[in-house]
Amino acid sequence: MATERQYSPLDRLLLQADTAMRTLLPFSGQPSRPSPAIIQPDVSLDDTQTRHVAGLMRINHTGEVCAQALYQGQALTAKLPQVRKAMEHAAEEEIDHLAWCEQRIRQLGSHPSVLNPLFYGMSFGIGALAGLVSDKVSLGFVAATEHQVCKHLDEHLEQIPSEDEKSRAILEQMRVDEEQHAESALEAGGYRFPAPVRFGMSLMAKVMTKSTYRI
Repeated sequence: MATERQYSPLDRLLLQADTAMRTLLPFSGQPSRPSPAIIQPDVSLDDTQTRHVAGLMRINHTGEVCAQALYQGQALTAKLPQVRKAMEHAAEEEIDHLAWCEQRIRQLGSHPSVLNPLFYGMSFGIGALAGLVSDKVSLGFVAATEHQVCKHLDEHLEQIPSEDEKSRAILEQMRVDEEQHAESALEAGGYRFPAPVRFGMSLMAKVMTKSTYRI
C-alpha cells in the first residue's frame, strides 16, 4: 500500500476527484457507524411536517457536502503532515453524517439538493485557499465553521416535531461530533477568527440554507 510520502501531486488530485464523486453521487458514502435513527421508532408525519423535516435534513446534508469539500481542500494544501492527516480524519468522520442525512431524506420521500456540486466546488476552493495561507488559519476556519454548524443544528432541533425521534437522533449525534471537531481544531493551534469574519461566514451560511431548503 502506498504511504503518505509516496503520493505525487497527480495522485492527490485523482484522490480528490474520487472523493468528490463519492460525496456527490447518491449513496456513495459508506458510513463507519450505523445511523442513530435505526433504533428509533417509525412515526407518521403529516405532509407539512414531512416537507419541513425533509427541507431541514436537505440543508444538513448540503452542509456535510460542504464539510467534505472544505476538509479535502485544506488537506490538499496543508503544509504540515499532521494537519493534513487531521483534516483527512475529520473528513472520514463527516462521511457518517453525509450518509445518515441522505438516508433520512430518502425515507421522507425527498432528495438531496441539486445545488450540491456548486457548493462543493465553492467550499473546496475556500478550504484550499485557507490551507495556502497557513495551517493555523486553516484550523481556525474549521473551528469557526463547525461552531456555525452547531448553531444551525440547535435551530433545527427546535423545529423537528417531537415525535420524529429518527431525525432528532441524527442531529443530536451530529451536534456532538461537530463540537468535538471544533474544539480539536482549536486545541491543535487553530486561529480564533474575529467577530466580523464570523459574521461574514454566517451570511454565507444563510445563502446555503435558504437555497437548499427547497431545491
